[in-house]
Amino acid sequence: MPAVVVSSSGDIPEFEGRTTIYVVVCVIIAAFGGLMFGYDIGISGGVTSMDDFLKNFFLVVYERKQHAHENNYCKYNNQLLQLFTSSLYLAALVASFVASRVCSKAGRKPTMQIASVFFLLGVLLTAGGLNLEMLIIGRILLGCGVGFANQAVPLFLSELAPAKLRGALNISFQFFITIGILVANMVNYFAANIHPNGWRVSLAIAGVPALMLCVGSLLICETPTSLIQRNRVENGRKVLRKIRGVENVDDEFDSIVNACEMAKQVKNPFRKLMKPESRPPLVIAILLQVFQQFTGINAIMFYAPVLFQTVGFGNDAALLSSVITGLVNVVSTVVSIYAVDKVGRRVLLLEACVQMFICQCIIGVVLLKDLHTTGDNLGKGEAAFVVILVCLFVMGFAWSWGPLGWLIPSETFPLETRTTGFAFAVSSNMFFTFVIAQAFLSMLCHMQAGIFFFFAAWIIIMGLFTWFLLPETKGVPVDSMVDRVWKQHWFWSSFMGNDEYGSDVKVV
Repeated sequence: MPAVVVSSSGDIPEFEGRTTIYVVVCVIIAAFGGLMFGYDIGISGGVTSMDDFLKNFFLVVYERKQHAHENNYCKYNNQLLQLFTSSLYLAALVASFVASRVCSKAGRKPTMQIASVFFLLGVLLTAGGLNLEMLIIGRILLGCGVGFANQAVPLFLSELAPAKLRGALNISFQFFITIGILVANMVNYFAANIHPNGWRVSLAIAGVPALMLCVGSLLICETPTSLIQRNRVENGRKVLRKIRGVENVDDEFDSIVNACEMAKQVKNPFRKLMKPESRPPLVIAILLQVFQQFTGINAIMFYAPVLFQTVGFGNDAALLSSVITGLVNVVSTVVSIYAVDKVGRRVLLLEACVQMFICQCIIGVVLLKDLHTTGDNLGKGEAAFVVILVCLFVMGFAWSWGPLGWLIPSETFPLETRTTGFAFAVSSNMFFTFVIAQAFLSMLCHMQAGIFFFFAAWIIIMGLFTWFLLPETKGVPVDSMVDRVWKQHWFWSSFMGNDEYGSDVKVV
Protein backbone atom coordinates (compact mmCIF):
# COMPACT_ATOMS: atom_id res chain seq x y z
CA MET A 1 0.00 0.00 0.00
CA PRO A 2 1.41 3.43 -0.91
CA ALA A 3 1.77 6.16 1.68
CA VAL A 4 -1.40 8.10 2.41
CA VAL A 5 -1.37 11.60 0.95
CA VAL A 6 -2.89 13.98 3.48
CA SER A 7 -4.79 16.88 2.03
CA SER A 8 -3.98 20.36 3.20
CA SER A 9 -7.65 21.19 3.51
CA GLY A 10 -9.30 20.79 6.87
CA ASP A 11 -11.09 22.50 9.73
CA ILE A 12 -8.02 24.03 11.33
CA PRO A 13 -8.15 27.81 10.73
CA GLU A 14 -5.31 29.78 9.21
CA PHE A 15 -3.60 32.10 11.66
CA GLU A 16 -3.77 35.80 10.88
CA GLY A 17 -0.73 37.49 9.39
CA ARG A 18 1.26 38.22 6.28
CA THR A 19 4.80 37.69 5.10
CA THR A 20 6.60 40.84 6.25
CA ILE A 21 9.81 42.37 4.92
CA TYR A 22 11.35 41.76 8.32
CA VAL A 23 10.72 38.02 8.05
CA VAL A 24 12.31 37.98 4.60
CA VAL A 25 15.39 39.79 5.99
CA CYS A 26 15.61 37.34 8.92
CA VAL A 27 15.34 34.39 6.55
CA ILE A 28 18.11 35.71 4.29
CA ILE A 29 20.47 36.42 7.18
CA ALA A 30 19.85 33.05 8.83
CA ALA A 31 20.29 31.27 5.51
CA PHE A 32 23.91 32.47 5.43
CA GLY A 33 24.46 29.49 7.70
CA GLY A 34 23.64 27.40 4.63
CA LEU A 35 26.02 29.50 2.53
CA MET A 36 28.86 28.64 4.93
CA PHE A 37 28.05 24.94 4.67
CA GLY A 38 27.71 25.00 0.89
CA TYR A 39 30.95 26.91 0.39
CA ASP A 40 32.80 24.29 2.35
CA ILE A 41 31.24 21.43 0.38
CA GLY A 42 32.28 23.09 -2.87
CA ILE A 43 35.72 24.30 -1.86
CA SER A 44 37.16 20.99 -0.67
CA GLY A 45 37.26 19.14 -3.98
CA GLY A 46 38.78 22.10 -5.84
CA VAL A 47 41.48 22.71 -3.25
CA THR A 48 42.42 19.03 -3.08
CA SER A 49 42.90 19.00 -6.86
CA MET A 50 45.29 22.02 -6.85
CA ASP A 51 48.92 21.06 -7.42
CA ASP A 52 50.25 23.74 -5.04
CA PHE A 53 48.11 22.36 -2.22
CA LEU A 54 49.09 18.76 -2.94
CA LYS A 55 52.80 19.60 -3.10
CA ASN A 56 52.59 21.26 0.33
CA PHE A 57 50.60 18.62 2.18
CA PHE A 58 50.10 15.49 0.05
CA LEU A 59 53.29 15.02 -1.94
CA VAL A 60 52.59 11.31 -2.54
CA VAL A 61 49.28 12.15 -4.22
CA TYR A 62 50.92 14.88 -6.30
CA GLU A 63 53.62 12.53 -7.55
CA ARG A 64 51.08 9.81 -8.32
CA LYS A 65 48.98 12.34 -10.24
CA GLN A 66 51.94 13.13 -12.52
CA HIS A 67 52.35 9.53 -13.66
CA ALA A 68 50.81 9.23 -17.09
CA HIS A 69 50.05 5.53 -16.72
CA GLU A 70 48.71 5.65 -13.17
CA ASN A 71 45.34 4.00 -12.59
CA ASN A 72 42.75 6.59 -13.68
CA TYR A 73 40.42 5.63 -10.85
CA CYS A 74 43.06 5.55 -8.10
CA LYS A 75 45.35 8.51 -8.59
CA TYR A 76 43.64 10.53 -5.81
CA ASN A 77 43.13 7.63 -3.41
CA ASN A 78 44.73 8.71 -0.13
CA GLN A 79 43.22 8.34 3.34
CA LEU A 80 44.79 11.54 4.71
CA LEU A 81 43.55 13.52 1.70
CA GLN A 82 40.07 12.17 2.34
CA LEU A 83 40.43 12.96 6.05
CA PHE A 84 41.05 16.61 5.14
CA THR A 85 37.57 16.70 3.62
CA SER A 86 35.74 14.35 5.96
CA SER A 87 37.06 15.48 9.38
CA LEU A 88 34.68 18.44 9.23
CA TYR A 89 31.64 16.19 9.11
CA LEU A 90 32.73 14.00 12.00
CA ALA A 91 33.14 17.13 14.12
CA ALA A 92 29.73 18.37 12.97
CA LEU A 93 28.16 15.09 14.07
CA VAL A 94 29.35 15.54 17.66
CA ALA A 95 28.71 19.29 17.68
CA SER A 96 25.07 18.88 16.61
CA PHE A 97 24.16 17.24 19.94
CA VAL A 98 25.82 20.05 21.89
CA ALA A 99 24.07 22.53 19.61
CA SER A 100 20.73 20.87 20.36
CA ARG A 101 21.16 21.66 24.04
CA VAL A 102 22.30 25.22 23.34
CA CYS A 103 19.39 25.70 20.94
CA SER A 104 16.87 24.71 23.64
CA LYS A 105 18.45 26.60 26.53
CA ALA A 106 19.84 29.73 24.86
CA GLY A 107 17.75 29.97 21.69
CA ARG A 108 18.14 29.64 17.95
CA LYS A 109 19.80 33.04 17.44
CA PRO A 110 22.75 32.55 19.87
CA THR A 111 23.32 29.08 18.39
CA MET A 112 23.76 30.63 14.96
CA GLN A 113 26.13 33.24 16.39
CA ILE A 114 28.27 30.53 17.98
CA ALA A 115 28.33 28.75 14.60
CA SER A 116 29.76 31.84 12.90
CA VAL A 117 32.52 32.15 15.54
CA PHE A 118 33.54 28.51 15.04
CA PHE A 119 33.66 29.12 11.32
CA LEU A 120 35.85 32.20 11.62
CA LEU A 121 38.34 30.34 13.84
CA GLY A 122 38.37 27.40 11.43
CA VAL A 123 39.03 29.67 8.46
CA LEU A 124 42.03 31.25 10.23
CA LEU A 125 43.64 27.85 10.80
CA THR A 126 42.94 26.33 7.39
CA ALA A 127 43.82 29.37 5.28
CA GLY A 128 46.94 29.98 7.37
CA GLY A 129 47.81 26.30 7.66
CA LEU A 130 51.52 25.48 7.83
CA ASN A 131 51.15 21.74 8.34
CA LEU A 132 48.56 18.99 8.06
CA GLU A 133 47.75 19.18 11.78
CA MET A 134 46.69 22.83 11.49
CA LEU A 135 44.51 21.97 8.50
CA ILE A 136 42.75 19.13 10.30
CA ILE A 137 42.17 21.17 13.50
CA GLY A 138 40.81 23.99 11.36
CA ARG A 139 38.49 21.58 9.59
CA ILE A 140 37.27 20.29 12.96
CA LEU A 141 36.43 23.86 14.05
CA LEU A 142 34.62 24.38 10.76
CA GLY A 143 32.74 21.16 11.50
CA CYS A 144 31.61 22.54 14.86
CA GLY A 145 30.29 25.57 12.98
CA VAL A 146 28.42 23.34 10.55
CA GLY A 147 26.92 21.32 13.42
CA PHE A 148 25.66 24.44 15.20
CA ALA A 149 24.39 26.16 12.04
CA ASN A 150 22.64 23.11 10.62
CA GLN A 151 20.94 22.52 13.97
CA ALA A 152 19.66 26.07 14.44
CA VAL A 153 18.94 27.50 10.98
CA PRO A 154 16.27 25.04 9.69
CA LEU A 155 14.43 25.20 13.04
CA PHE A 156 14.65 29.00 13.02
CA LEU A 157 13.20 29.14 9.51
CA SER A 158 10.37 26.67 10.21
CA GLU A 159 9.33 28.47 13.40
CA LEU A 160 9.49 31.92 11.81
CA ALA A 161 7.60 31.09 8.60
CA PRO A 162 3.80 31.11 8.23
CA ALA A 163 2.47 27.60 7.51
CA LYS A 164 1.47 28.33 3.90
CA LEU A 165 5.03 29.40 3.01
CA ARG A 166 6.95 27.15 5.38
CA GLY A 167 8.30 24.96 2.62
CA ALA A 168 9.55 27.79 0.40
CA LEU A 169 11.12 29.81 3.21
CA ASN A 170 12.75 26.76 4.79
CA ILE A 171 14.25 25.76 1.45
CA SER A 172 16.10 29.09 1.41
CA PHE A 173 18.61 27.26 3.65
CA GLN A 174 19.26 24.70 0.91
CA PHE A 175 19.19 27.48 -1.71
CA PHE A 176 22.03 29.24 0.07
CA ILE A 177 23.90 25.94 0.35
CA THR A 178 23.77 25.68 -3.44
CA ILE A 179 24.89 29.31 -3.82
CA GLY A 180 27.80 28.52 -1.49
CA ILE A 181 28.78 25.55 -3.67
CA LEU A 182 28.59 27.67 -6.83
CA VAL A 183 30.66 30.49 -5.32
CA ALA A 184 33.24 27.97 -4.11
CA ASN A 185 33.53 26.45 -7.58
CA MET A 186 33.99 29.88 -9.14
CA VAL A 187 36.61 30.85 -6.55
CA ASN A 188 38.47 27.60 -7.15
CA TYR A 189 38.45 28.19 -10.88
CA PHE A 190 40.22 31.54 -10.54
CA ALA A 191 42.33 30.67 -7.49
CA ALA A 192 43.85 27.65 -9.28
CA ASN A 193 45.85 30.12 -11.37
CA ILE A 194 47.19 32.05 -8.37
CA HIS A 195 50.52 30.42 -7.54
CA PRO A 196 51.62 29.26 -5.06
CA ASN A 197 48.89 30.33 -2.61
CA GLY A 198 45.67 30.06 -4.59
CA TRP A 199 44.46 27.34 -2.24
CA ARG A 200 44.85 29.75 0.70
CA VAL A 201 42.66 32.29 -1.11
CA SER A 202 39.98 29.64 -1.64
CA LEU A 203 39.98 28.63 2.02
CA ALA A 204 40.16 32.21 3.34
CA ILE A 205 37.06 33.41 1.47
CA ALA A 206 35.01 30.99 3.60
CA GLY A 207 35.27 33.66 6.30
CA VAL A 208 33.05 36.06 4.33
CA PRO A 209 29.68 34.27 4.85
CA ALA A 210 30.69 33.50 8.44
CA LEU A 211 31.31 37.19 9.10
CA MET A 212 28.03 38.12 7.42
CA LEU A 213 26.10 35.68 9.62
CA CYS A 214 27.92 36.90 12.73
CA VAL A 215 27.13 40.57 12.06
CA GLY A 216 23.72 39.96 10.49
CA SER A 217 22.53 37.85 13.43
CA LEU A 218 22.66 41.00 15.57
CA LEU A 219 19.79 42.36 13.47
CA ILE A 220 17.42 39.39 13.56
CA CYS A 221 14.96 38.35 16.25
CA GLU A 222 14.65 35.16 18.22
CA THR A 223 11.68 32.97 17.23
CA PRO A 224 8.48 33.42 19.26
CA THR A 225 8.47 29.70 20.05
CA SER A 226 11.96 29.80 21.53
CA LEU A 227 11.20 32.94 23.57
CA ILE A 228 7.98 31.54 25.04
CA GLN A 229 9.63 28.17 25.68
CA ARG A 230 12.24 30.01 27.78
CA ASN A 231 9.55 31.91 29.77
CA ARG A 232 9.93 35.22 27.90
CA VAL A 233 6.24 35.18 27.11
CA GLU A 234 5.55 38.87 26.44
CA ASN A 235 8.66 39.19 24.32
CA GLY A 236 7.36 36.24 22.35
CA ARG A 237 4.03 38.00 21.76
CA LYS A 238 5.80 41.20 20.61
CA VAL A 239 8.02 39.30 18.17
CA LEU A 240 5.03 37.36 16.84
CA ARG A 241 3.21 40.63 16.09
CA LYS A 242 6.32 41.98 14.42
CA ILE A 243 6.90 38.99 12.12
CA ARG A 244 3.21 38.55 11.22
CA GLY A 245 2.59 42.27 10.64
CA VAL A 246 -0.75 42.29 12.52
CA GLU A 247 -1.86 43.12 16.05
CA ASN A 248 -4.24 40.20 16.48
CA VAL A 249 -2.00 37.17 16.93
CA ASP A 250 -3.95 35.67 19.82
CA ASP A 251 -4.79 32.35 18.14
CA GLU A 252 -1.23 31.62 17.06
CA PHE A 253 0.14 32.92 20.36
CA ASP A 254 -2.17 30.65 22.35
CA SER A 255 -1.16 27.74 20.16
CA ILE A 256 2.54 28.34 20.91
CA VAL A 257 1.88 28.76 24.63
CA ASN A 258 -0.07 25.49 24.66
CA ALA A 259 2.79 23.70 22.95
CA CYS A 260 5.35 25.15 25.35
CA GLU A 261 3.30 24.13 28.37
CA MET A 262 3.09 20.58 27.06
CA ALA A 263 6.79 20.59 26.25
CA LYS A 264 7.67 21.62 29.82
CA GLN A 265 5.98 18.45 31.08
CA VAL A 266 8.58 16.41 29.21
CA LYS A 267 11.63 16.41 31.49
CA ASN A 268 13.70 14.11 29.32
CA PRO A 269 13.23 14.79 25.58
CA PHE A 270 15.64 11.99 24.66
CA ARG A 271 13.59 9.42 26.57
CA LYS A 272 10.41 10.81 25.04
CA LEU A 273 12.01 10.49 21.60
CA MET A 274 12.63 6.79 22.17
CA LYS A 275 8.93 6.05 22.81
CA PRO A 276 6.90 4.36 20.03
CA GLU A 277 4.76 7.43 19.33
CA SER A 278 7.92 9.42 18.52
CA ARG A 279 9.20 6.79 16.11
CA PRO A 280 7.54 7.96 12.86
CA PRO A 281 9.17 11.42 12.65
CA LEU A 282 12.46 10.10 14.09
CA VAL A 283 12.80 7.18 11.67
CA ILE A 284 11.86 9.35 8.69
CA ALA A 285 14.22 12.15 9.75
CA ILE A 286 17.17 9.76 10.02
CA LEU A 287 16.39 7.82 6.84
CA LEU A 288 16.03 11.02 4.83
CA GLN A 289 19.59 11.93 5.83
CA VAL A 290 20.90 8.46 4.97
CA PHE A 291 19.20 8.51 1.58
CA GLN A 292 20.27 12.10 0.88
CA GLN A 293 23.92 11.06 1.13
CA PHE A 294 23.52 7.74 -0.67
CA THR A 295 22.15 9.44 -3.75
CA GLY A 296 25.86 10.05 -4.34
CA ILE A 297 25.41 13.82 -4.49
CA ASN A 298 28.12 14.81 -2.05
CA ALA A 299 30.53 12.39 -3.66
CA ILE A 300 29.96 14.32 -6.88
CA MET A 301 29.97 17.80 -5.29
CA PHE A 302 33.00 17.16 -3.05
CA TYR A 303 35.10 15.66 -5.75
CA ALA A 304 33.63 17.09 -8.97
CA PRO A 305 36.97 18.57 -10.10
CA VAL A 306 38.72 15.28 -9.29
CA LEU A 307 35.98 13.29 -11.03
CA PHE A 308 36.15 15.43 -14.15
CA GLN A 309 39.94 15.15 -14.23
CA THR A 310 39.53 11.39 -13.98
CA VAL A 311 37.37 11.29 -17.12
CA GLY A 312 39.80 13.43 -19.08
CA PHE A 313 39.39 17.15 -18.41
CA GLY A 314 42.46 19.22 -17.58
CA ASN A 315 42.62 20.99 -14.23
CA ASP A 316 41.09 24.29 -15.41
CA ALA A 317 38.46 22.55 -17.50
CA ALA A 318 37.56 20.31 -14.56
CA LEU A 319 37.07 23.30 -12.29
CA LEU A 320 35.02 25.08 -14.97
CA SER A 321 32.81 21.99 -15.28
CA SER A 322 32.27 22.17 -11.52
CA VAL A 323 31.13 25.78 -11.90
CA ILE A 324 28.58 24.63 -14.47
CA THR A 325 27.20 21.92 -12.15
CA GLY A 326 27.10 24.46 -9.31
CA LEU A 327 25.04 26.84 -11.43
CA VAL A 328 22.64 24.02 -12.31
CA ASN A 329 22.36 23.28 -8.59
CA VAL A 330 21.34 26.86 -7.76
CA VAL A 331 18.80 27.24 -10.57
CA SER A 332 17.19 23.87 -9.84
CA THR A 333 16.76 24.72 -6.16
CA VAL A 334 14.66 27.71 -7.24
CA VAL A 335 12.31 25.18 -8.88
CA SER A 336 11.89 23.53 -5.49
CA ILE A 337 11.15 26.85 -3.76
CA TYR A 338 8.37 27.46 -6.29
CA ALA A 339 6.97 23.92 -6.42
CA VAL A 340 7.23 22.48 -2.92
CA ASP A 341 4.10 24.16 -1.54
CA LYS A 342 2.19 23.60 -4.79
CA VAL A 343 2.85 20.01 -5.93
CA GLY A 344 4.00 18.70 -2.56
CA ARG A 345 7.03 16.88 -1.16
CA ARG A 346 6.33 13.36 -2.47
CA VAL A 347 5.97 14.30 -6.14
CA LEU A 348 9.34 16.04 -6.16
CA LEU A 349 11.06 13.15 -4.39
CA LEU A 350 9.61 10.43 -6.62
CA GLU A 351 10.30 12.27 -9.87
CA ALA A 352 13.89 12.87 -8.80
CA CYS A 353 14.42 9.20 -8.00
CA VAL A 354 13.61 8.28 -11.61
CA GLN A 355 15.80 11.06 -13.01
CA MET A 356 18.81 10.36 -10.77
CA PHE A 357 18.60 6.59 -11.30
CA ILE A 358 18.74 6.95 -15.07
CA CYS A 359 21.68 9.39 -14.88
CA GLN A 360 23.73 7.23 -12.49
CA CYS A 361 23.21 4.13 -14.64
CA ILE A 362 24.20 5.84 -17.89
CA ILE A 363 27.31 7.40 -16.31
CA GLY A 364 28.26 3.97 -15.02
CA VAL A 365 27.78 2.37 -18.44
CA VAL A 366 29.83 5.07 -20.22
CA LEU A 367 32.73 4.80 -17.78
CA LEU A 368 32.58 1.00 -17.69
CA LYS A 369 32.73 0.86 -21.48
CA ASP A 370 35.23 3.59 -22.29
CA LEU A 371 37.32 4.64 -19.26
CA HIS A 372 40.06 2.07 -18.76
CA THR A 373 42.11 1.84 -15.59
CA THR A 374 45.27 2.99 -17.36
CA GLY A 375 46.04 4.81 -20.56
CA ASP A 376 43.89 7.37 -22.30
CA ASN A 377 40.96 9.14 -20.69
CA LEU A 378 37.55 9.54 -22.31
CA GLY A 379 37.28 11.37 -25.60
CA LYS A 380 36.11 14.98 -25.52
CA GLY A 381 32.60 14.09 -26.67
CA GLU A 382 32.17 11.33 -24.11
CA ALA A 383 33.59 13.48 -21.31
CA ALA A 384 31.17 16.29 -22.23
CA PHE A 385 28.33 13.75 -22.19
CA VAL A 386 29.34 12.73 -18.64
CA VAL A 387 29.21 16.39 -17.56
CA ILE A 388 25.69 16.72 -19.03
CA LEU A 389 24.58 13.60 -17.15
CA VAL A 390 26.10 14.93 -13.91
CA CYS A 391 24.19 18.19 -14.45
CA LEU A 392 20.91 16.30 -14.95
CA PHE A 393 21.63 14.29 -11.82
CA VAL A 394 22.37 17.44 -9.80
CA MET A 395 19.21 19.03 -11.20
CA GLY A 396 17.03 16.20 -9.89
CA PHE A 397 18.69 16.23 -6.50
CA ALA A 398 18.53 20.01 -6.12
CA TRP A 399 14.75 20.22 -6.38
CA SER A 400 14.07 17.20 -4.19
CA TRP A 401 16.32 15.26 -1.83
CA GLY A 402 18.60 18.22 -1.19
CA PRO A 403 16.13 20.75 0.25
CA LEU A 404 13.47 18.28 1.42
CA GLY A 405 16.00 16.31 3.45
CA TRP A 406 16.18 19.36 5.71
CA LEU A 407 12.61 20.63 5.37
CA ILE A 408 10.67 17.49 6.31
CA PRO A 409 12.50 16.73 9.61
CA SER A 410 12.23 20.39 10.66
CA GLU A 411 8.43 20.41 10.27
CA THR A 412 7.40 17.01 11.66
CA PHE A 413 8.68 16.88 15.26
CA PRO A 414 6.47 18.25 18.07
CA LEU A 415 8.01 21.00 20.20
CA GLU A 416 8.88 18.78 23.19
CA THR A 417 11.24 16.68 21.07
CA ARG A 418 11.98 19.12 18.27
CA THR A 419 15.56 20.18 18.99
CA THR A 420 16.56 16.69 20.18
CA GLY A 421 14.90 14.99 17.23
CA PHE A 422 16.37 17.41 14.74
CA ALA A 423 19.79 16.86 16.33
CA PHE A 424 19.47 13.19 15.36
CA ALA A 425 18.69 14.29 11.80
CA VAL A 426 21.68 16.65 11.64
CA SER A 427 24.07 14.15 13.22
CA SER A 428 22.87 11.39 10.89
CA ASN A 429 23.47 13.67 7.93
CA MET A 430 26.96 14.52 9.15
CA PHE A 431 27.83 10.90 9.90
CA PHE A 432 26.88 9.62 6.48
CA THR A 433 28.44 12.68 4.83
CA PHE A 434 31.63 11.75 6.70
CA VAL A 435 31.35 8.13 5.53
CA ILE A 436 30.93 9.16 1.89
CA ALA A 437 33.63 11.83 2.04
CA GLN A 438 36.10 9.46 3.66
CA ALA A 439 35.30 6.50 1.46
CA PHE A 440 34.46 7.91 -2.00
CA LEU A 441 37.95 8.10 -3.48
CA SER A 442 38.77 4.63 -2.16
CA MET A 443 35.46 3.31 -3.48
CA LEU A 444 36.16 4.94 -6.85
CA CYS A 445 39.56 3.22 -6.88
CA HIS A 446 38.27 -0.25 -6.01
CA MET A 447 34.77 -0.25 -7.52
CA GLN A 448 35.71 1.93 -10.49
CA ALA A 449 32.64 2.57 -12.68
CA GLY A 450 30.65 0.23 -10.46
CA ILE A 451 30.38 2.98 -7.85
CA PHE A 452 27.67 4.64 -9.93
CA PHE A 453 25.63 1.42 -10.00
CA PHE A 454 26.10 1.23 -6.22
CA PHE A 455 24.45 4.64 -5.79
CA ALA A 456 21.78 3.75 -8.38
CA ALA A 457 20.76 0.74 -6.28
CA TRP A 458 20.29 3.03 -3.29
CA ILE A 459 18.08 5.31 -5.36
CA ILE A 460 15.71 2.38 -6.00
CA ILE A 461 15.44 1.83 -2.24
CA MET A 462 14.78 5.55 -1.74
CA GLY A 463 11.96 5.51 -4.26
CA LEU A 464 10.28 2.55 -2.57
CA PHE A 465 10.64 4.23 0.82
CA THR A 466 9.01 7.42 -0.49
CA TRP A 467 6.15 5.59 -2.19
CA PHE A 468 5.20 3.40 0.75
CA LEU A 469 6.35 5.15 3.93
CA LEU A 470 6.67 8.90 3.43
CA PRO A 471 3.39 10.82 3.94
CA GLU A 472 2.67 14.17 2.32
CA THR A 473 2.97 17.19 4.64
CA LYS A 474 2.23 19.99 2.16
CA GLY A 475 0.08 22.69 3.74
CA VAL A 476 -0.41 20.81 7.01
CA PRO A 477 0.18 23.11 10.01
CA VAL A 478 3.02 21.85 12.19
CA ASP A 479 0.67 21.69 15.16
CA SER A 480 -1.52 19.17 13.30
CA MET A 481 1.06 16.65 12.08
CA VAL A 482 0.13 13.98 14.64
CA ASP A 483 -3.61 13.97 13.93
CA ARG A 484 -3.58 14.72 10.21
CA VAL A 485 -0.46 12.86 9.10
CA TRP A 486 0.85 10.18 11.45
CA LYS A 487 -2.52 8.94 12.74
CA GLN A 488 -3.88 8.72 9.18
CA HIS A 489 -0.97 6.79 7.69
CA TRP A 490 -1.46 3.09 6.87
CA PHE A 491 1.79 2.09 8.62
CA TRP A 492 2.82 4.82 11.06
CA SER A 493 -0.61 5.03 12.69
CA SER A 494 0.11 1.72 14.46
CA PHE A 495 2.82 3.47 16.49
CA MET A 496 0.67 6.33 17.71
CA GLY A 497 -1.87 4.70 20.04
CA ASN A 498 -3.03 6.93 22.87
CA ASP A 499 0.06 9.10 22.83
CA GLU A 500 0.68 12.07 25.05
CA TYR A 501 1.06 14.65 22.34
CA GLY A 502 -1.99 14.15 20.26
CA SER A 503 -4.53 16.70 19.24
CA ASP A 504 -4.19 18.78 22.40
CA VAL A 505 -0.64 19.84 21.63
CA LYS A 506 -0.20 22.90 19.47
CA VAL A 507 3.20 23.33 17.84
CA VAL A 508 3.99 26.13 15.46
